[in-house]
Amino acid sequence: MSDPAVPDHTEAWVCPRYGPASVLHRATVPLPPLQPDGVLIRVLATTVTTGDVRVRAADFPPGMRLGARLALGWNGPRRAVLGSQAAGVVVACGERVSLFAPGQRVVAFPDIRMGAHARYLMVAEQGPLVDWPEALSEAEAASLFFGGHTARHFLRRAGLGAGQRLLVIGAAGTVGSALVQLARAEGIAVTAGCADVHAPALKALGAQATLDTRGTALAALGEQWDCIADCPAALDFDQALPLLRDGGSYLAIAGGLREMLARGRRGKQIVAGPASGTQADLMALAALAARGAFRPQVGRVFGFDALPDAHRCVEQGGLLGSVVVTMPRAE
Repeated sequence: MSDPAVPDHTEAWVCPRYGPASVLHRATVPLPPLQPDGVLIRVLATTVTTGDVRVRAADFPPGMRLGARLALGWNGPRRAVLGSQAAGVVVACGERVSLFAPGQRVVAFPDIRMGAHARYLMVAEQGPLVDWPEALSEAEAASLFFGGHTARHFLRRAGLGAGQRLLVIGAAGTVGSALVQLARAEGIAVTAGCADVHAPALKALGAQATLDTRGTALAALGEQWDCIADCPAALDFDQALPLLRDGGSYLAIAGGLREMLARGRRGKQIVAGPASGTQADLMALAALAARGAFRPQVGRVFGFDALPDAHRCVEQGGLLGSVVVTMPRAE
């Protein structure tokens, strides 16, 4: 970079090979050159998601392990700095950037390009990248997109409408808590499957009812839903069929190749596969957050020094919302 005030290296957590959280180590890595459409962000907060943990551990869904290693790297991730979302402040912009300026607070979603587990992050103007909603805290802003865009993707594919019934299994997680809120905003009646300890919070987010799906035989309830969103792969399609109304949908959010190739039966469909997110999705989520219709949930916050502990926390599970990592304030 020509401007000496703009860094050309950044401190980051690097994943040199697949393995446990202990494989992560801190290093100084080069930043790519600022492109004409590039935006350099000083990261204030990021998250460790289930996606980060899966990549670090090579814990890919059944049937997708070979393809994932071919795509991401055989012995370790080619993009060794993980992290798919961040909230921060713009430091520098390329000559063609018109929507952002230095000093502006933004939320970025590099997604599979990753790189957010670092002090600085380079993204394209259409990254997706949006203004930081003023209603959100630092930790909430960093959590805006991973759960929200996944929830929007699957709700869109299910085609649910106001008055229909949705069961969210794993409703306390990042994706599940987003599903509860976004479905509620569409007038969908939500039953939140969660541990009893999280039931009050999920009702406050808009769930009409809660259900401890871990200790309940769903088939014995005699209830049916228009859609079942299964975040932790607690069921399979065969188990979901009798729980679905005619024309219903089973959303295999954590499904593997088998679910992706499965066909619907008895007039009921199965929806699986990776969630696609766009700039429009991020803008829609930011707008919902700005008016209080969507608030990303934060389960626990770690400092940058403890990022491997954040990975272990995600693996342990049991939290309501995202695991956030904040950066040191001194520059």
